[in-house]
Amino acid sequence: MSEDFVIIAKSREDKGKGASRRLRRLAGEVPAIVYGGKKKPVSITLNQKDLLKQLENEAFYSHIISLEIDDKAEDVILKDLQRHPAKPILFHVDFMRVSKTKKLNTSVPLHFLNEEACKGVKMQGGKIVHNMVQLEISCLPADLPEFIEVDLTDVELGQVVHISDLNLPKGVVSVELSHGSDHDQPVVTVNKPKGMSEDDAESSEAEGEGDSE
Repeated sequence: MSEDFVIIAKSREDKGKGASRRLRRLAGEVPAIVYGGKKKPVSITLNQKDLLKQLENEAFYSHIISLEIDDKAEDVILKDLQRHPAKPILFHVDFMRVSKTKKLNTSVPLHFLNEEACKGVKMQGGKIVHNMVQLEISCLPADLPEFIEVDLTDVELGQVVHISDLNLPKGVVSVELSHGSDHDQPVVTVNKPKGMSEDDAESSEAEGEGDSE
């Protein structure tokens, strides 16, 4: 965790759809809620422009955020985000409180490395298919990674990379795998292009090996 994120917020009493619309239209703010831990949920408002700027950073989605509500800071993570489908407008944001001593469940993005150099693509003519782009994990806040790398260099045509094949950082476990081996879902696959036969695949591999000599 190499970056620090701080969000300034104000508590709010007025609730409901009408109040939320007025906040967005008149004050340039977005309604939000923070919940979790032993405290009651608190309704807050955030500056729309400042939050949109923070959201441009991928790490913000899987990072511990210092949420300062009326000058009192709490550690939270972003749990839900409602956006306008076409305009840069936020409708509502959910934050969840976290404790430094308790494990949390959240999703982090997957970064796929060496796709162009992948054996199943470069030498065997295959096509990469991403079955998931993020992974739900469980860990202590101090162990929360910004992303998880998936190296595709040695993945061959027809091969499936499962969750169990990922190299997770120390202290991080997959929520799906914690439910049993039958939850070992596919992460990425190198498929044959439509119309490619076994002979075509072997020919592509032979050509690739010849090019590398």
